[in-house]
Amino acid sequence: QVQLVESGGGLVRPGDSLRLSCKASGRTIRTVAMAWFRQAPGKEREYVSSMRWANGDPYYADSVKGRFTISRNIARNTVYLQMNNLQPADTAVYICAVQEVGADAYNRWGLGTQVTVSS
Repeated sequence: QVQLVESGGGLVRPGDSLRLSCKASGRTIRTVAMAWFRQAPGKEREYVSSMRWANGDPYYADSVKGRFTISRNIARNTVYLQMNNLQPADTAVYICAVQEVGADAYNRWGLGTQVTVSS
């Protein structure tokens, strides 16, 4: 079974930075893409960023473009999300997801890590 474990969340002030990590473990997986989503209290889950595993192409939601950077370590099966200039609107549980080969969409999900931005 594939497991995704996120880490790196915390409580920060507006303008601060955080780096989230998501490590995939378990059986060998063939990855199409890995992504970050977030869900704020009372809101639907929203897409944040993703990376195509074959070529490393990154994609971002407009709300985070220019502030967040997705990266990966292939050998460690890990994806990162560097978040700069965090704002209260970024407060949410950040959830990692993977789309495996053969799946139509993201089919494995982590439990998430809490990011709280408050002064």
